[in-house]
Amino acid sequence: MRNDQQAMTEDQWHQARLIWDYHQMRHELRPVDVAIGLGSHDLGVATRAAELYRAGLFPTLVFTGGNSPTTKARFPRGEAVHFREHAIGLGVPAEAILLEPNAGNTGQNITLSREVLAAAGMNPTTVLLVSKPYMQRRSFATARKLWPDVEILCASQPLELDDYVKSIGDEKLVLDMLVGDLQRVIEYPTRGFAIEQEVPEDVRAAYASLTQDGFTGRLIS
Repeated sequence: MRNDQQAMTEDQWHQARLIWDYHQMRHELRPVDVAIGLGSHDLGVATRAAELYRAGLFPTLVFTGGNSPTTKARFPRGEAVHFREHAIGLGVPAEAILLEPNAGNTGQNITLSREVLAAAGMNPTTVLLVSKPYMQRRSFATARKLWPDVEILCASQPLELDDYVKSIGDEKLVLDMLVGDLQRVIEYPTRGFAIEQEVPEDVRAAYASLTQDGFTGRLIS
């Protein structure tokens, strides 16, 4: 297990960038029926959602998320509640935002957001998922499994790994998350949680290398 205070090596940065690049879907953004901002520790999700709303990409925005061990201290009233307040502060009208404050994982983010939209009389055919940069691929795979009749696009803040780590302020946390999300991309299809996606060999090798180096804080058993 690596010491949390030990500086990352150049090889570890290289492996992390391979996984970072793989996680991002690079969808070309265009107008959609609705956007869903996926709750997390990263308030940049709400910032990006507000930017895309102001750009006219969607008329309705759902924020979804309760709390997790990594967000309870930062967002004591729940991820979705704090994200909504942040977006309103950035100019998104309160009436354009729907709130889903209970989801505890990505599957619930999708399922419960769908229920909130249905309760509001909305049945979208195109949905934009706004997430952390390294959560794009997993959220896409989850949504395609649980909501197969909807076209899914993904977006996040357009940051490189180095800049994202600086914005979060905790490189160990970010790399643990990168590795943990990749494990879920690989494992969740076998559990029925997501569609299967091809994982290139160099990305699998990067995963094995960083796991061996101790970036295991977000792995599932």
